[in-house]
Amino acid sequence: MHKRRALALAAAVASGLLAPLTLPTPATAAPAKYTDDFNGDGYHDLATSAVRATVGGASGAGAVVVTYGSASGISAARHTVLSQNTSGVPGTAEKNDAFGSVLATGDLNSDGYADLVVGTDGEDVGTDTNGGTVVVLWGSAKGLSGGTTINDPDPSGHDLFGKSLAVGDFTGDGKADLAVGSTGSAVWIYRGGFTKSSGAASKFKLGTDLEPGTSNGARTLTSGDFNRDGYSDLLITGFYNPNSYSAAFGSLVYLGSATGMTYQDILAEGDTVATGDLNGDGYDDVIVGAPDGDGQGNVGGAITSYLGGDAGVRTDTKKVIDQDTPGVPGEDESSDYFGNAISIGDIDGDGHDDAAVGGYYESVGDASLTGSVTVFRGSSPGLSTDGVKVFHQGTTGIPGANEDNDHFGSAVRLADLNADGRADLSIGAQDENNGDGALWSLRGSSTGPTATGAVSFGASSVGISMTGSPAFGAVMAD
Repeated sequence: MHKRRALALAAAVASGLLAPLTLPTPATAAPAKYTDDFNGDGYHDLATSAVRATVGGASGAGAVVVTYGSASGISAARHTVLSQNTSGVPGTAEKNDAFGSVLATGDLNSDGYADLVVGTDGEDVGTDTNGGTVVVLWGSAKGLSGGTTINDPDPSGHDLFGKSLAVGDFTGDGKADLAVGSTGSAVWIYRGGFTKSSGAASKFKLGTDLEPGTSNGARTLTSGDFNRDGYSDLLITGFYNPNSYSAAFGSLVYLGSATGMTYQDILAEGDTVATGDLNGDGYDDVIVGAPDGDGQGNVGGAITSYLGGDAGVRTDTKKVIDQDTPGVPGEDESSDYFGNAISIGDIDGDGHDDAAVGGYYESVGDASLTGSVTVFRGSSPGLSTDGVKVFHQGTTGIPGANEDNDHFGSAVRLADLNADGRADLSIGAQDENNGDGALWSLRGSSTGPTATGAVSFGASSVGISMTGSPAFGAVMAD
C-alpha cells in the first residue's frame, strides 16, 4: 500500500541470531505517523526478509530484519532480528518454512504503533504440508515484540495460506483490515478491530474468478485508494477464468465500500504491483510489473501504469514502458526481469510520487545477472520517461561491485527513512556474496536518489547465520 497518503492506522531473538536492539522508550508514545513506524518515533522503518536463513539449525526457516529509521537514516547498528524461534513469536523455526516470504504493515490494533504481518507460506500446519501461516508481530515503543497467529478459515481448501498479503481500510470504518491470499480462488478479508489475544474482529470471504492451484490463486495483493472515496481498494494478480474455459493472467481491481468489495476491472498481466500518486492529483495510481514480459513482445519485462479517478482505475490512461522505450536506459533483452520489484514514493519532494523498478537479472558489462534498479519520475501527466536514472553496483558511490548472480534489485522500497521530506531508496540483492544477501540505502534528494553517503550492509552485519544461502534482501515490506 502507498505509505505517504495511507491512513496511519491502515496498512529475545532466534537461536544463533543477534540479540534485539533495545530502543529508548519515550515518556509518552506518540501516535504512529506511518503504517511502517513500528516504534512510534515518527520515522519510517524497514522490514527485510532473509527467507532462506538457517535458524536454530533449521535450513530455510527464514528470518526478518527490522532496521529502524532515524535522522541519519538506517544502519546495521539499529536493528532487530525476528524468527519463529524469537520469544513471543508463534511457532517454531523448521526446515523450509520461509518465515518472511511475504510482508505487510499497518496499525492493526490501533494503538499508535505499526505492526508487521509476516507470511510463512512453507509452514506445515499439522499434517498439511505447506499449508502456510500468517502472524502479526506487534509494534510498541521498543519496536516489534510478540505475535498473534491469524487463523486459516479453510485449511483443507487451499495451501500456502499467506502467500500474499495487503493491509488497508477496505470497509472505511477507520480501522485497518488485512487481506490474505493462498492457492485458493478466494481472498479472505480480516476486519479491523484486531487484538493481541484474539486477532481480527471478524472476517469475510471475497470470491473471485482466480484459478486455484499451487502456482495460482492470489499471487500478489496490493491496496490503494484509486477513487479517493476514503475506502481502500484491492488489486489481486493471478490467473482468472471468468467463463470457465479461457483463463488469462492479469490484475483484478476490487473497490472498497461500506457494504463490501466490488469488482471494477482487469488490468495488464503482471506479477508485481505498486500504488501511489504519480501525478499528484490525490488519487492513487497503479504500476503493474510483468518481469516475464506483458505478452506484447516484451521479452525482458515491462511495467504498465494507470491513473486513478472518480470511478477507480482509469484503464484509458494505460502506459506501457520497457527498456526499449525512448528515454529508458538499456535494452529489452530476454530474461532481464525488468519489473520484478516495484515501489512508489516521492523521492525529490515535488509532490509527485516517483517509481523504483528492479531488473534483478540485468547484465551489466561482463557481469551476468548482476541486476540493476531504474528510477522514473512522477509528473502531472503521470509516470515520465524524462530524466530516468539507473543504479547498480558499478554506479559511482554505491558500495560493492557488479558480479555474476548478485541479483541487485531483488527487492526495492521507497520510504523517507530520515524524515527529510524525500523518500529514500532501499535495494536488496538476495544473492550477493554467493547467496548471503545484502541491503543498500540511497538518500532521496531534489534530483532523485543520490549515491553520496550510501549505506550498505550484508546478512552477517545484522546477525543472520551464514550457513547455507540466507538470501537477505529477497523481500521488503512496502
